[in-house]
Amino acid sequence: MSTNTLAIEHVSKRYGDVVALDDLSFEVRPGEIFGFVGSNGAGKTTTMRIALGVLSADSGQVLLGGRPVDLDVRRTIGYMPEERGLYPKMKVGDQLAYLAELHGLSRRDAAAAVARWTERLGIAERIGDAVDALSLGNQQRVQLAAALVHDPAVLVLDEPFSGLDPVAVDVMSEVLAEKAATGVPVVFSSHQLDLVQRLCDRVGIIAGGRMKAVGTVDELRGRGRPRLVVHAPEAPPGWADHLHGVRTVSHDDGHTVLELDDDAVDQDVLAAALKTGPVHEFSVNRPTLTELFREVVTA
Repeated sequence: MSTNTLAIEHVSKRYGDVVALDDLSFEVRPGEIFGFVGSNGAGKTTTMRIALGVLSADSGQVLLGGRPVDLDVRRTIGYMPEERGLYPKMKVGDQLAYLAELHGLSRRDAAAAVARWTERLGIAERIGDAVDALSLGNQQRVQLAAALVHDPAVLVLDEPFSGLDPVAVDVMSEVLAEKAATGVPVVFSSHQLDLVQRLCDRVGIIAGGRMKAVGTVDELRGRGRPRLVVHAPEAPPGWADHLHGVRTVSHDDGHTVLELDDDAVDQDVLAAALKTGPVHEFSVNRPTLTELFREVVTA
Protein backbone atom coordinates (compact mmCIF):
# COMPACT_ATOMS: atom_id res chain seq x y z
CA MET A 1 0.00 0.00 0.00
CA SER A 2 1.28 3.46 -0.89
CA THR A 3 2.55 5.59 1.97
CA ASN A 4 -0.36 7.97 1.41
CA THR A 5 -3.32 5.71 0.65
CA LEU A 6 -6.29 6.12 3.00
CA ALA A 7 -8.02 2.73 3.29
CA ILE A 8 -11.40 2.06 4.90
CA GLU A 9 -11.56 -1.70 5.35
CA HIS A 10 -14.78 -3.56 6.26
CA VAL A 11 -15.90 -0.92 8.74
CA SER A 12 -19.19 -1.42 10.57
CA LYS A 13 -20.87 0.74 13.19
CA ARG A 14 -24.17 0.39 15.05
CA TYR A 15 -26.06 2.65 17.42
CA GLY A 16 -28.38 0.24 19.22
CA ASP A 17 -30.66 -1.18 16.55
CA VAL A 18 -29.57 1.40 13.98
CA VAL A 19 -26.94 0.24 11.51
CA ALA A 20 -24.87 3.32 10.60
CA LEU A 21 -22.21 1.50 8.57
CA ASP A 22 -22.37 -2.04 7.23
CA ASP A 23 -19.07 -3.60 6.10
CA LEU A 24 -17.95 -0.43 4.32
CA SER A 25 -14.76 -0.55 2.25
CA PHE A 26 -13.07 1.89 -0.11
CA GLU A 27 -9.73 3.63 -0.55
CA VAL A 28 -8.51 7.07 -1.51
CA ARG A 29 -5.25 6.97 -3.44
CA PRO A 30 -2.37 9.45 -3.43
CA GLY A 31 -3.11 12.44 -5.63
CA GLU A 32 -6.75 11.47 -6.01
CA ILE A 33 -9.85 13.55 -5.33
CA PHE A 34 -12.53 11.16 -4.13
CA GLY A 35 -16.15 12.27 -3.90
CA PHE A 36 -18.15 10.61 -1.14
CA VAL A 37 -21.86 11.12 -1.79
CA GLY A 38 -25.07 9.93 -0.22
CA SER A 39 -28.36 11.12 1.21
CA ASN A 40 -28.63 12.59 4.71
CA GLY A 41 -28.10 9.80 7.23
CA ALA A 42 -26.37 7.52 4.72
CA GLY A 43 -23.22 7.25 6.87
CA LYS A 44 -20.82 9.79 5.35
CA THR A 45 -20.05 11.78 8.50
CA THR A 46 -19.82 8.64 10.62
CA THR A 47 -17.27 7.24 8.18
CA MET A 48 -15.19 10.41 8.30
CA ARG A 49 -15.24 10.53 12.10
CA ILE A 50 -14.10 6.92 12.28
CA ALA A 51 -11.35 7.68 9.76
CA LEU A 52 -10.13 10.42 12.11
CA GLY A 53 -10.33 8.26 15.21
CA VAL A 54 -13.02 10.48 16.72
CA LEU A 55 -15.39 7.50 16.70
CA SER A 56 -14.44 3.87 17.06
CA ALA A 57 -15.69 1.23 14.66
CA ASP A 58 -17.44 -1.88 15.91
CA SER A 59 -15.39 -3.85 13.39
CA GLY A 60 -13.01 -3.22 10.54
CA GLN A 61 -10.11 -0.78 10.40
CA VAL A 62 -8.86 2.46 8.91
CA LEU A 63 -5.31 2.63 7.61
CA LEU A 64 -3.21 5.51 6.31
CA GLY A 65 -0.23 4.24 4.40
CA GLY A 66 -0.77 0.83 5.96
CA ARG A 67 -0.73 2.19 9.52
CA PRO A 68 -3.70 2.27 11.89
CA VAL A 69 -4.89 5.78 12.70
CA ASP A 70 -3.30 6.50 16.08
CA LEU A 71 -2.53 9.95 17.55
CA ASP A 72 0.62 10.43 15.48
CA VAL A 73 -1.15 9.50 12.25
CA ARG A 74 -4.14 11.65 13.15
CA ARG A 75 -1.89 14.71 13.36
CA THR A 76 -1.07 14.29 9.68
CA ILE A 77 -4.75 14.50 8.63
CA GLY A 78 -6.45 17.73 7.64
CA TYR A 79 -10.12 17.60 8.63
CA MET A 80 -12.91 20.02 7.83
CA PRO A 81 -16.16 19.17 9.66
CA GLU A 82 -19.59 19.96 8.29
CA GLU A 83 -20.44 21.84 11.48
CA ARG A 84 -17.94 24.65 11.95
CA GLY A 85 -15.54 23.69 14.72
CA LEU A 86 -13.85 27.05 15.27
CA TYR A 87 -13.69 29.19 18.39
CA PRO A 88 -16.11 32.03 17.49
CA LYS A 89 -14.59 34.76 19.67
CA MET A 90 -10.94 34.00 18.82
CA LYS A 91 -9.15 35.98 16.12
CA VAL A 92 -8.65 34.20 12.82
CA GLY A 93 -4.85 34.44 12.81
CA ASP A 94 -4.43 33.45 16.45
CA GLN A 95 -6.73 30.47 16.00
CA LEU A 96 -5.03 29.15 12.89
CA ALA A 97 -1.59 29.53 14.47
CA TYR A 98 -2.78 27.72 17.60
CA LEU A 99 -4.14 24.83 15.54
CA ALA A 100 -0.95 24.62 13.50
CA GLU A 101 1.13 24.41 16.66
CA LEU A 102 -1.15 21.68 18.01
CA HIS A 103 -0.20 19.69 14.91
CA GLY A 104 3.49 20.08 15.72
CA LEU A 105 4.58 23.19 13.82
CA SER A 106 6.97 25.64 15.47
CA ARG A 107 5.65 29.12 16.21
CA ARG A 108 7.62 30.53 13.29
CA ASP A 109 6.44 27.88 10.84
CA ALA A 110 2.88 28.24 12.08
CA ALA A 111 2.93 32.00 11.46
CA ALA A 112 4.29 31.47 7.94
CA ALA A 113 1.63 28.85 7.20
CA VAL A 114 -1.15 31.13 8.47
CA ALA A 115 0.06 33.96 6.23
CA ARG A 116 0.31 31.66 3.22
CA TRP A 117 -3.12 30.06 3.54
CA THR A 118 -5.08 33.14 4.50
CA GLU A 119 -3.62 34.88 1.46
CA ARG A 120 -4.35 31.90 -0.79
CA LEU A 121 -7.96 31.67 0.43
CA GLY A 122 -8.64 35.39 0.18
CA ILE A 123 -9.07 36.11 3.90
CA ALA A 124 -5.71 37.73 4.73
CA GLU A 125 -7.39 41.07 5.46
CA ARG A 126 -9.61 39.39 8.09
CA ILE A 127 -6.77 37.80 10.03
CA GLY A 128 -7.31 40.10 13.02
CA ASP A 129 -11.09 39.63 13.14
CA ALA A 130 -12.98 37.27 15.41
CA VAL A 131 -14.46 34.32 13.56
CA ASP A 132 -18.04 35.23 14.46
CA ALA A 133 -17.56 38.64 12.81
CA LEU A 134 -17.10 36.96 9.43
CA SER A 135 -19.71 36.01 6.87
CA LEU A 136 -20.63 32.32 6.73
CA GLY A 137 -18.67 31.96 3.51
CA ASN A 138 -15.53 33.46 5.03
CA GLN A 139 -15.95 31.25 8.10
CA GLN A 140 -15.95 28.32 5.71
CA ARG A 141 -12.68 29.58 4.20
CA VAL A 142 -11.14 29.83 7.67
CA GLN A 143 -12.30 26.28 8.38
CA LEU A 144 -10.53 25.10 5.22
CA ALA A 145 -7.40 27.02 6.23
CA ALA A 146 -7.52 25.18 9.57
CA ALA A 147 -7.51 21.87 7.69
CA LEU A 148 -4.55 22.95 5.53
CA VAL A 149 -2.36 24.97 7.86
CA HIS A 150 -0.24 22.03 9.04
CA ASP A 151 0.47 20.73 5.51
CA PRO A 152 -1.53 17.51 5.97
CA ALA A 153 -0.72 14.16 4.37
CA VAL A 154 -4.42 13.56 3.64
CA LEU A 155 -7.49 15.81 3.48
CA VAL A 156 -10.91 14.72 4.78
CA LEU A 157 -13.60 17.33 4.15
CA ASP A 158 -17.26 17.08 5.13
CA GLU A 159 -19.48 19.29 2.90
CA PRO A 160 -16.70 21.83 2.24
CA PHE A 161 -18.67 23.74 -0.42
CA SER A 162 -21.74 24.34 1.72
CA GLY A 163 -22.70 28.01 1.84
CA LEU A 164 -20.00 29.23 -0.54
CA ASP A 165 -20.57 31.74 -3.32
CA PRO A 166 -19.40 30.83 -6.86
CA VAL A 167 -16.07 32.67 -6.50
CA ALA A 168 -15.30 30.87 -3.23
CA VAL A 169 -16.29 27.55 -4.81
CA ASP A 170 -13.75 28.17 -7.57
CA VAL A 171 -11.02 29.05 -5.05
CA MET A 172 -11.71 25.96 -2.94
CA SER A 173 -11.82 23.75 -6.04
CA GLU A 174 -8.44 25.07 -7.15
CA VAL A 175 -6.92 24.48 -3.71
CA LEU A 176 -8.15 20.88 -3.57
CA ALA A 177 -6.76 20.22 -7.06
CA GLU A 178 -3.43 21.79 -6.07
CA LYS A 179 -3.16 19.61 -2.96
CA ALA A 180 -4.04 16.48 -4.91
CA ALA A 181 -1.38 17.38 -7.50
CA THR A 182 1.25 17.15 -4.73
CA GLY A 183 0.19 13.55 -4.00
CA VAL A 184 -2.22 14.23 -1.15
CA PRO A 185 -5.34 12.01 -1.10
CA VAL A 186 -8.44 14.21 -0.88
CA VAL A 187 -11.86 12.88 0.12
CA PHE A 188 -14.87 15.14 0.44
CA SER A 189 -18.59 14.67 0.85
CA SER A 190 -21.06 16.89 -0.94
CA HIS A 191 -24.68 17.11 -2.01
CA GLN A 192 -23.61 19.29 -4.95
CA LEU A 193 -23.25 16.50 -7.46
CA ASP A 194 -22.42 18.80 -10.36
CA LEU A 195 -19.27 19.80 -8.45
CA VAL A 196 -18.49 16.18 -7.63
CA GLN A 197 -18.84 15.26 -11.30
CA ARG A 198 -16.53 18.11 -12.33
CA LEU A 199 -13.82 17.75 -9.67
CA CYS A 200 -13.48 14.11 -8.69
CA ASP A 201 -11.25 11.39 -10.07
CA ARG A 202 -13.45 8.75 -8.48
CA VAL A 203 -16.78 8.73 -6.65
CA GLY A 204 -18.33 6.47 -4.03
CA ILE A 205 -22.09 6.39 -3.53
CA ILE A 206 -23.22 5.28 -0.06
CA ALA A 207 -26.77 4.39 0.97
CA GLY A 208 -27.94 2.79 4.21
CA GLY A 209 -24.36 2.48 5.45
CA ARG A 210 -23.25 0.40 2.46
CA MET A 211 -21.16 1.41 -0.53
CA LYS A 212 -23.46 0.99 -3.51
CA ALA A 213 -21.13 2.06 -6.30
CA VAL A 214 -17.50 3.14 -6.70
CA GLY A 215 -15.67 4.26 -9.81
CA THR A 216 -14.69 7.13 -12.01
CA VAL A 217 -17.48 9.45 -13.07
CA ASP A 218 -17.35 7.99 -16.59
CA GLU A 219 -17.45 4.43 -15.24
CA LEU A 220 -20.45 5.19 -13.06
CA ARG A 221 -22.28 7.06 -15.80
CA GLY A 222 -21.56 4.15 -18.12
CA ARG A 223 -23.52 1.85 -15.79
CA GLY A 224 -26.75 3.59 -16.70
CA ARG A 225 -28.65 2.75 -19.84
CA PRO A 226 -27.68 4.98 -22.75
CA ARG A 227 -30.21 7.50 -23.92
CA LEU A 228 -30.68 8.85 -27.41
CA VAL A 229 -31.59 12.46 -27.90
CA VAL A 230 -33.44 12.89 -31.21
CA HIS A 231 -34.65 16.18 -32.63
CA ALA A 232 -37.08 15.33 -35.39
CA PRO A 233 -39.47 18.32 -35.67
CA GLU A 234 -42.16 16.43 -37.58
CA ALA A 235 -42.09 13.26 -35.48
CA PRO A 236 -45.40 12.55 -33.70
CA PRO A 237 -45.58 11.34 -30.10
CA GLY A 238 -44.82 7.63 -29.82
CA TRP A 239 -43.01 7.45 -33.15
CA ALA A 240 -40.37 5.05 -31.72
CA ASP A 241 -42.61 2.91 -29.51
CA HIS A 242 -42.75 0.04 -32.01
CA LEU A 243 -38.96 -0.43 -32.01
CA HIS A 244 -37.42 -3.35 -30.10
CA GLY A 245 -35.75 -2.42 -26.81
CA VAL A 246 -36.63 1.27 -27.09
CA ARG A 247 -38.65 3.28 -24.56
CA THR A 248 -39.69 6.90 -24.84
CA VAL A 249 -38.55 8.90 -21.79
CA SER A 250 -39.89 12.23 -23.00
CA HIS A 251 -41.24 13.92 -26.13
CA ASP A 252 -41.62 17.66 -26.36
CA ASP A 253 -42.03 19.71 -29.53
CA GLY A 254 -40.04 17.32 -31.70
CA HIS A 255 -37.34 16.67 -29.08
CA THR A 256 -37.46 13.04 -28.01
CA VAL A 257 -35.38 11.28 -25.38
CA LEU A 258 -35.24 7.49 -25.75
CA GLU A 259 -33.84 4.84 -23.42
CA LEU A 260 -32.25 1.85 -25.14
CA ASP A 261 -31.78 -1.71 -23.94
CA ASP A 262 -28.45 -3.40 -24.66
CA ASP A 263 -29.84 -5.23 -27.67
CA ALA A 264 -31.52 -2.19 -29.24
CA VAL A 265 -30.13 -1.01 -32.60
CA ASP A 266 -29.58 2.72 -32.80
CA GLN A 267 -29.56 2.68 -36.62
CA ASP A 268 -33.13 1.34 -36.53
CA VAL A 269 -34.04 4.34 -34.40
CA LEU A 270 -32.41 6.70 -36.88
CA ALA A 271 -34.23 5.06 -39.81
CA ALA A 272 -37.56 5.41 -37.99
CA ALA A 273 -36.84 9.06 -37.18
CA LEU A 274 -35.98 9.83 -40.81
CA LYS A 275 -39.29 8.35 -41.94
CA THR A 276 -41.05 11.15 -40.04
CA GLY A 277 -39.07 13.89 -41.77
CA PRO A 278 -35.79 15.74 -41.21
CA VAL A 279 -33.58 14.88 -38.22
CA HIS A 280 -31.65 17.80 -36.73
CA GLU A 281 -30.03 15.96 -33.84
CA PHE A 282 -29.21 12.33 -33.10
CA SER A 283 -26.85 11.88 -30.15
CA VAL A 284 -26.10 9.46 -27.33
CA ASN A 285 -26.47 10.91 -23.85
CA ARG A 286 -25.28 9.10 -20.71
CA PRO A 287 -27.06 9.82 -17.41
CA THR A 288 -25.56 12.57 -15.26
CA LEU A 289 -24.12 11.73 -11.86
CA THR A 290 -27.25 13.24 -10.31
CA GLU A 291 -29.50 10.93 -12.34
CA LEU A 292 -27.31 7.93 -11.52
CA PHE A 293 -27.32 8.85 -7.81
CA ARG A 294 -31.11 8.86 -7.75
CA GLU A 295 -31.16 5.47 -9.46
CA VAL A 296 -28.61 3.92 -7.11
CA VAL A 297 -30.02 5.14 -3.80
CA THR A 298 -33.59 4.20 -4.69
CA ALA A 299 -32.73 0.74 -6.02
